[in-house]
Amino acid sequence: MALPAPPPARVFAELVPAPAPAPAPTGRGGPSAPSGREVHVSGSAELSAGPDRARVSLRLGSRKGAAGAARSSVSRRLQYIAQSARQRGVPEENMTVTEDFSRVENTYQMEAEVCMIFSDFGKMQNVCNLLIEKLGTSVTISPPHFYHTPEAIDTLRRQVCVAAVGNTRRKAQEVCRLFGQSLGKPLLIREEETKEWGGHMDSHLSNAPDSLTLQERIQNATAYASCRVFAVFEIKGKENRRIKLL
Repeated sequence: MALPAPPPARVFAELVPAPAPAPAPTGRGGPSAPSGREVHVSGSAELSAGPDRARVSLRLGSRKGAAGAARSSVSRRLQYIAQSARQRGVPEENMTVTEDFSRVENTYQMEAEVCMIFSDFGKMQNVCNLLIEKLGTSVTISPPHFYHTPEAIDTLRRQVCVAAVGNTRRKAQEVCRLFGQSLGKPLLIREEETKEWGGHMDSHLSNAPDSLTLQERIQNATAYASCRVFAVFEIKGKENRRIKLL
C-alpha cells in the first residue's frame, strides 16, 4: 500500500535576485546603485475587539377605565426614567421614547418603550439596577444587546492590517539576519486576504438567549479579524555588526 505524498512545504520567505536595473541617471549625488537582491515574505495577524455599544429597552404600560388615568400612570414613570438616566450621564440623544395608546374593550391602554444607548457598560448596569429597584415589576427591562459601531469595525480592520505588515517586516528582518544580511526598504506590500467573523453590527434583534450572563453576551458580540499580507523588501547587503554592537 503506497503511503500518501507529504504535503508541499510552505515557503514563508524567498531570497531572489532582482532583475538587472536599467542604468540610473546621474544626478547631483551621482548614480544610485541598488543592491539587486530582494526578500519575499508573507505574514499575518489576528485581532479582536469587544463591542463598543449596548442597547437596553424598557417597556411599561397601564390599563385604566379612564384615558387620562392610563396616560398619567405611564407618564409619571417615563419622567422618572428619563430623569434618572440624565442624572447618571446618559445624553438626551441616546434615549428614544415611543408610545402607543389604544382602547381594549371598555378600558384604555397606554404602552411605552424607552431605548437607551450606552458606551459605558458600567453606567448601563447602574442605571438598570436603579430602575429595577425603584420601579419593580411596573417596568420590564430587556437584556442588553451589544454591538459595534461602523467606526469600531473600521478601526479593527486598520489595526489588523498594520499588525500583519509589522509581523511581515519582522519576519523579513529575521531571515536577513540568519544570512548575515541587512534589511532595506520595502518595495511592495500587498494585502492578500482578510477575514472577519463573530460579533455583529447595530441591529434591533439579538439572537442570544436570555439565560446568558453579561460577560457571555459581550463575548458573543466580540468581533475578530485576520489579515495576510505579502511584501518584498530590498536587501542592503551584509549586516554591519560593528555598528550593531556600538
